Amino acid sequence: MKLQVLNPHQTAMDSKEMEFRDLGSFDDGGAGVFWSNEGGPSPWEMHPDCDELLHVMEGEIDIEVLPKEGGEASVATVGPGCFLVVPRGCWHRQTIRKKSSEFYVTPGKTLHSSADDPRVNV
Repeated sequence: MKLQVLNPHQTAMDSKEMEFRDLGSFDDGGAGVFWSNEGGPSPWEMHPDCDELLHVMEGEIDIEVLPKEGGEASVATVGPGCFLVVPRGCWHRQTIRKKSSEFYVTPGKTLHSSADDPRVNV
């Protein structure tokens, strides 16, 4: 077996803006990186069968999470070196506050929505 050491920040910086670079498989999903300048919000996404780890390597990103059982969204600002775990089954989206790079681990499938509240269409 050959082990591979990766530098996620360098891989992100060697990519084009918003080019999601796959770093490898992880269970039924994968791990990857991207970088972007200020902008957002992104479309909603949800992972019905897994939690997702979002690690901000550089910059600052607001991550908005809708609770599964209804109610108002929670927003967390995640800065450099910090991470947030989005719980399984929760719709979430991101707003990039300033140039940022992010490493993510999504061990399962991903659903997307552009609805105002994607919980209504589930």
